[in-house]
Amino acid sequence: MKYLLSSALLFAIILSTSSSGRAQTEVTLIAPGGIRAPIEQLIPGFESKTGYKVKATFGTGGGTKRQVVNGDAFDVPVVQPPLPEVLASGNVVVGSETPLANVAVGIAVRKGAPKPDISTPDAVKRALLAAKSISYPDAAGGAAAGVSFNETLKKLGIAVQMQPKIKLAQGGAGAMQMVANGEVEIGLTFMSEVDDPGVDVVGALPPEISTPTGLVGFVSTRAKDPAAAKALLEYLSSPDAASAYKAHGMQPGR
Repeated sequence: MKYLLSSALLFAIILSTSSSGRAQTEVTLIAPGGIRAPIEQLIPGFESKTGYKVKATFGTGGGTKRQVVNGDAFDVPVVQPPLPEVLASGNVVVGSETPLANVAVGIAVRKGAPKPDISTPDAVKRALLAAKSISYPDAAGGAAAGVSFNETLKKLGIAVQMQPKIKLAQGGAGAMQMVANGEVEIGLTFMSEVDDPGVDVVGALPPEISTPTGLVGFVSTRAKDPAAAKALLEYLSSPDAASAYKAHGMQPGR
């Protein structure tokens, strides 16, 4: 009996030490703001399940990619395609490439305002030309939603006509705030960022004029604990994660 108690006590000490070690391991993640909402929703579940702690940093799509290419130290970087520059940097484990989600650019109007028809490219064109003002994230600051929508305006052939109506915003939240405050009639950003209570979602732009943006995760070659980084990446591509992505207007990458 004494031996059994001693063995049980030793096992408890080992288990406690192991859990304590994991709790002290901080996994750092960097990602574009377009995936911020679902990742922040998922972090507590991952921490509870594994004992690891997550420190997440969010920025623009372009800014995040530059940090990864420049070798800033993060355990799990999430970036948007194209990927050749990231892969060539030597700062990510190539074999760890994991598609997480795709997100489309969507349109929102002030809460209670009439919703324009955006069911076809021609309908979107009419809606934009009819609007007195629009807002979307500033592509010059690295905002991927802004880069994407600039391409949409070119595809529609109205980039020049729309210029006097455009009020650029700092990020998707800034664009939605302008809509909620009545500063502009229409706001555009990634569907995952349309979460201001003062706006109503109209829907995603048709894929013919706006290709959804992918978000891809990697394990960094600079990861302090590669096993912890891999565990986080696996969790972010799990069925639980897929549900979180869908809840925020995204489509799972797998």
